[in-house]
Amino acid sequence: MKVAIYARVSTVDKDQNPDTQLLPLREYAAAQGWQVVGEFVDHASAANLRKRPAWAEVMQLASHRKVAVILVWKLDRAFRSVMHATGTIANLRRWGVGLRSLTESWLDTSNTSPASDLVFHVLTAVAEFERSLIGERVRAGLARARKQGKTLGRRAALNGDLDALIPALQAGQLSMRDVAKRLGVHVSTVSRTVAKRDLLRKPYRIGASPARIQYGV
Repeated sequence: MKVAIYARVSTVDKDQNPDTQLLPLREYAAAQGWQVVGEFVDHASAANLRKRPAWAEVMQLASHRKVAVILVWKLDRAFRSVMHATGTIANLRRWGVGLRSLTESWLDTSNTSPASDLVFHVLTAVAEFERSLIGERVRAGLARARKQGKTLGRRAALNGDLDALIPALQAGQLSMRDVAKRLGVHVSTVSRTVAKRDLLRKPYRIGASPARIQYGV
């Protein structure tokens, strides 16, 4: 039987290795004697289908009946909501393709009994509710951090010594774009850093005479 393995690492799990999901999925497929036609990995949130091209490719294979089973680590790796799961499962059943979850043995879409459908809908609803609670806790934590004056987000990446280039920038020997190119960053990163540190509003000297002073704009 042909199987497509699908894994997804969310945007909040940037340090997570997809192999954490892929390795046990491979072992399970091998134990079942299934033929793996491909491994498909997305790095995106479940809700952002536009940034999940691997999932779209899996669905295309399923719609053309080129796989018999889609194997995932967990239900929430594949679906963004109960509605999304319900619609997808309906299509998979129409195409004759099953869906298996390695960590959720109750998920077997080949069983079309009313009881199986009820369990599926209840548990997917619980999974969606749990995901929404996690989102609320994250947002509450960020709001609390902002109130405490903590800086959120990544610091601007300056791949070099900006301070060493400031004199040349102040003297007009280098432009913002020149500095950005040397540091390997976008020009907006340099301009924001310079503006934040108020680097071009300080007096500086150029030329041979120490009395000659010019101010940046």
